[in-house]
Amino acid sequence: MTLIKSISGIRGTIGGRVGENLTPVDAVKFAAAYGTWLKNDRNKDTYRVVVGRDARISGNMIQDLVMNTLIGLGIHVIDLGLSTTPTVEIAVALEHADGGIILTASHNPKQWNALKLLNSKGEFLNAVEGAKILDIADKDGFDFAEVDDLGKITKNDAYIDIHIDEVLELDLVNADLIKKANFKVVVDGVNSTGGIAIPLLLDRLGVNTVKLYCEPNGEFPHNPEPLKENLTDISELVVKENADLGIVVDPDVDRLAFICNDGEMFGEEYTLVACADYVLSKTKGNTVSNMSSSRALRDVTEKYGGTYEASAVGEVNVVELMKKNNAVIGGEGNGGIIYPSSHYGRDSLVGVALFLTHLAEKQITVRELRDSYPSYFMSKNKIQLTPQLDVDGILKGMEEKYAHENITTVDGVKIDFAENWVHLRKSNTEPIIRIYTEAKSQEIADELAVKCISEMKEIAGL
Repeated sequence: MTLIKSISGIRGTIGGRVGENLTPVDAVKFAAAYGTWLKNDRNKDTYRVVVGRDARISGNMIQDLVMNTLIGLGIHVIDLGLSTTPTVEIAVALEHADGGIILTASHNPKQWNALKLLNSKGEFLNAVEGAKILDIADKDGFDFAEVDDLGKITKNDAYIDIHIDEVLELDLVNADLIKKANFKVVVDGVNSTGGIAIPLLLDRLGVNTVKLYCEPNGEFPHNPEPLKENLTDISELVVKENADLGIVVDPDVDRLAFICNDGEMFGEEYTLVACADYVLSKTKGNTVSNMSSSRALRDVTEKYGGTYEASAVGEVNVVELMKKNNAVIGGEGNGGIIYPSSHYGRDSLVGVALFLTHLAEKQITVRELRDSYPSYFMSKNKIQLTPQLDVDGILKGMEEKYAHENITTVDGVKIDFAENWVHLRKSNTEPIIRIYTEAKSQEIADELAVKCISEMKEIAGL
């Protein structure tokens, strides 16, 4: 059982002991710390926070604890109930709220949940803001409101529809063209809120939708991370239904993956590549992704005369570099699309609408679209952390071993070789070291990963 405290929020497994897992006490403590920081930071008479959740079994319990803690601080709450991460982000801005909290552990299995924290722009907190909240939590520096000053909860279940309206109003989303294409799409909503939002969006776009695992009951039918090994059911159903493509999202709908018409993966890394290809064909500009993402985005960006840059892993880092470099689109290679014309947050609804417009305009199959992009192959592996492992020492050892290569240490250790790369870093969301490699063939990517894991174990004395 695990509790991970980071600048982006608190994430842990349900049950167990206080301080070691995400217990009710921990949920209240960190909600109080966030609310206290908000009041200290903004210094005004009244405060409002938007709160929404994915469909996890523990979601209702955690949301009630969080909302009642906030009203205990005198903060008014706008309760979106079952929602998506990008929907909450958009609601914060539209409501002119002071902040937002999403109760979701993203791609983690059902025993996990988390408090993901937003600022008044509906964007994730930066490192300084997150550190202040952790400091407040450590000191238990809470001052709750007296009875006449308690906050109130206002329910608003309209925001998924409002979010869809916002997506359809984007200049580069062509709903009429999508309708004319008469697409047939299979959707895997992993029995969370994507099972609500994505079919609603597709219906508005005139798409014939086949639903798979779209009941938002929190009983994930497979590991919710949208990777190939977890998506056999939808891959088979796309072929059986003779569908044009499959759409897969994670539980909070900020990661997006596609299945080709032949049942093969489009590739999570290529979600951003395809959407960027479309956006850059209409809007000249730059792109950003994190340094664990495919080189294919760089290639597509340079094709249109733009500049590509890589940030440290983490949405807040991608957004910061996007703003600095005036990027017209960016995101993360895990299927996260950030399109500033909508908002600065990973948004699968925006990604679906851009992708389908691109596909309708091209008038080709999803397989043909995928084959039109540069072919890179990735291997994504992990090493489970134990108290005995000296992560910093292991990464330092790898840095020294490959000192003659192009090394970047902004976020873990990234080693850029002429034809491939490896990125080694400690995860912010799980107790693991991630090992990502990319090469011109799957065999080479896998071999490089095996080699690096062996070298890391040797450095660790395992």
